[in-house]
Amino acid sequence: MVEVCLLGCGGMMPLPHRRLAALLIRYKGRMILIDCGEGTQLSVRQAGWGFKAIDAVLFTHCHADHIAGLPGFLLTLGNAGRTEPLKLVGPKGLADVVRGLCVIAPNLPFDVQALELSEETSIQIGGVIVENLPMTHTVPCFAYSLYVPRSGRFDAERARLLGIPVSLWHRLQHGETITHAGKTYRPESVLGPQRRGIKITYCTDARPSRKLMLFCGGSDLLVCEGLYGENEKLSDAIEKKHMIFSEAAQVAKESGSRELWLTHYSPSLKVPEEYIHEAASVFPNSFCGYDLKTAAFRFSE
Repeated sequence: MVEVCLLGCGGMMPLPHRRLAALLIRYKGRMILIDCGEGTQLSVRQAGWGFKAIDAVLFTHCHADHIAGLPGFLLTLGNAGRTEPLKLVGPKGLADVVRGLCVIAPNLPFDVQALELSEETSIQIGGVIVENLPMTHTVPCFAYSLYVPRSGRFDAERARLLGIPVSLWHRLQHGETITHAGKTYRPESVLGPQRRGIKITYCTDARPSRKLMLFCGGSDLLVCEGLYGENEKLSDAIEKKHMIFSEAAQVAKESGSRELWLTHYSPSLKVPEEYIHEAASVFPNSFCGYDLKTAAFRFSE
């Protein structure tokens, strides 16, 4: 099971009822945060998921509404007793921005490690495969997909025929190669074809493209920006290199995604729900995101 919490769904500036961009993903008790707008530490606290289990923060880009919450977030982690290093991942320029922001968060009790990605890359964080796609925006910007793989079914009858002790089955199920009593047992000997995992994709501050649709392919959840709700705002969205609701819905439809959460609303978009029909008419399983919107996604059988 993968749990997702949309900590903030605002763009540009925080509003009294809407915090800025941040998404928290939890798998097997460990967490990855995407973006860290102002007040993110408050949203994490409200979500009740805790701070210590956050292994990394992925930044889509270094505009203030996506990263200005970092100093307060880091200080909160330190006050929560964190001592292990924290990995920060993002596009080129991230390290300089982090150094500047950390001027007001000195003497942290843990190391901060900034990893800059420049091209399409795949890294693993706590059993989650993280991939990035460079987007066209006013600064270097990424979309991210987080994929939790699932191994094939364990063949107990085959394990018995191979004489594998039952005490080793659990480790083989989890992909471990084991040497026991002079024999080596490999997972592929007792596991069937890999089953469908869970994929979460997050994209903000970008224009739709065929490459983005392929990148989002088969997402269980696509969290995608809709800066404006009405189609009449399309020219404004193009000028600012953003999307409107119907464009985000088209990305969801063309990518074969199962569910769409709209996010990163303009401050001028007071009631996003008034325009959900613009997305739902293109992709019926479209929903307006809101602060602390939470869902759990389970492996299909």
